[in-house]
Amino acid sequence: MKKVAFIFPGQGSQAIGMGKDFFDNSKIAKEMISKASKRMGINFEELLFEQNDDLNKTQFTQPAILLVSLIANHIFKNKFDIKPEFVLGHSLGEFSALVDAGALDYLDAIELVHKRGLFMNDACDGIQAGMMAIVGLDDQSIENICKEERKNEKQIWTANYNMDGQLVLAGIKQDLESLTDVFTKAGAKRAIVLNMSIASHCELLRSAVENLRPYLEEYLKDEFLPVISNVTAKAYTTKDEAIDLLTAQLISPVKYKHSILSKSSEVDFFIEFGNGSVLKGLNRKIDKSTPTLNVNNFESLEKTLEVLNA
Repeated sequence: MKKVAFIFPGQGSQAIGMGKDFFDNSKIAKEMISKASKRMGINFEELLFEQNDDLNKTQFTQPAILLVSLIANHIFKNKFDIKPEFVLGHSLGEFSALVDAGALDYLDAIELVHKRGLFMNDACDGIQAGMMAIVGLDDQSIENICKEERKNEKQIWTANYNMDGQLVLAGIKQDLESLTDVFTKAGAKRAIVLNMSIASHCELLRSAVENLRPYLEEYLKDEFLPVISNVTAKAYTTKDEAIDLLTAQLISPVKYKHSILSKSSEVDFFIEFGNGSVLKGLNRKIDKSTPTLNVNNFESLEKTLEVLNA
């Protein structure tokens, strides 16, 4: 039997129409969307499939991405019986991974990440927060610049270690914009301020930490399959660890690249569940030795099953 790891994308993978193929052709998808809508009082059919502005609002983006990822994961598991060696998610995707690992009920998880999005919004309300992608510059150089600029009272931190040559920063938008030339002069090919109104995985979300904690304590189960932490790039399997790591995740950078590099030798394939194939693209550049399959509609599901059955 092949060894696999399940991986789940985070915020930024959303798009109107995601999950539509599953919804049109699967009773499982229809039931999961219906139950989520009843639980949350949110019309997920409209949110996912009709033009709207809410899908890009953090408190709606997060439950929508999680729901579509878990639909893909559930349909796959109904077709193919395989236990992952571990599960991993990028930022928000860590909560999808926790559902697959048996740490959370999927409806509890939908409510949890909806609240997480609200807490993140509240933390950034009125402070003009933002994020910036740095392309083509090594991690150490970026870290050194951020450290020096914080001494100059700039609020700027590393947030997402996606792959070599691609690192996302978070902080005050004005501070980020003021440093565009600093990064390009240091050798970056591009320094792009992203169209975001929150600053994920940095100290600006400190107020969200204690707001999220009681819901983690309420919803998380005591033990579960190994989940790779965004904070440490190491596995955890207990509720107490999860509470500490998921609250720390709000104010700590996502070590996605480190996670893939440290764990890829343990599996034959990664399988990405959810809209698009963002993580598949990253993995191809992080470590070519371990292929990534993906499941985002029935066509990709069949291709993945063909590889696993070969």
